[in-house]
Amino acid sequence: MIMPAFYIPHGGGPCFFMDWSPPDTWKALGDWMRSIPAALPAQPKALLVFSAHWEQPQFTLLSTRDPALYYDYYDFPPHTYELQWPAPPAPEFFDRVRQCVRAAGMTLAEDSTRDFDHGVFVPGLLMYPQAQMPTLQISLRRGLDPQEHLALGRALAPLRSEGVLFVGSGMSFHNMGAFHYRDNTSIEGATIFDDWLTKTVCTPDADLRNAALAEWQKAPGAHFAHPREEHLIPLMVIAGAAGAAQGKLAWHGRAMGAPLSAFSFD
Repeated sequence: MIMPAFYIPHGGGPCFFMDWSPPDTWKALGDWMRSIPAALPAQPKALLVFSAHWEQPQFTLLSTRDPALYYDYYDFPPHTYELQWPAPPAPEFFDRVRQCVRAAGMTLAEDSTRDFDHGVFVPGLLMYPQAQMPTLQISLRRGLDPQEHLALGRALAPLRSEGVLFVGSGMSFHNMGAFHYRDNTSIEGATIFDDWLTKTVCTPDADLRNAALAEWQKAPGAHFAHPREEHLIPLMVIAGAAGAAQGKLAWHGRAMGAPLSAFSFD
């Protein structure tokens, strides 16, 4: 059985675990992420996350024996620095990850000291609050070349048929200066890129999809939605891992005025 692959908007820092105005700012997205495990075709053997919040000179496997949490957000309420998600690592998959990457002629480094950043533990707390899911993390590569990240996804794709659930953790809109922090009124000009992204990801032809994603900077509204692309690049890994599967719009909503979209590949 092939596990699905998801690209999810992971919100703003620990946003799902604090008060907002309006109070339901992040509720719909949080509820959807909580619903993912029950919708899966089977219980995953492990979770493999590609977070926007980890970039390295080479693709890097987190091989820390007992990862703690890296609270890589700032000026949030004190209780958000006490969140816990002691998910176990998945060392039984380390060799398979290495084999897949090297078989594709790519380089994989390792980091045995890093902890899970909030692009991992925030969705993890929503999806698996008991922290029972063995979890793997692989970094993005500096330079954020879309083609390299599509290739990483293709290299790792066999793991989907071995029970590993792929999650690209980013944001489909990530212009920090444009968010409406006091209300949820629509951000002018924000929907044009979201519309393009949805149409592109959901196109039936995977080759056309990936070619368009590789040229995402030419899309309408691209640089407004992503002044820097680290929150979009996890989608490239997921699209590469999807193979010929057609993308689906798994969730769509709005938070702090921004249109946000999540995608799945079965």
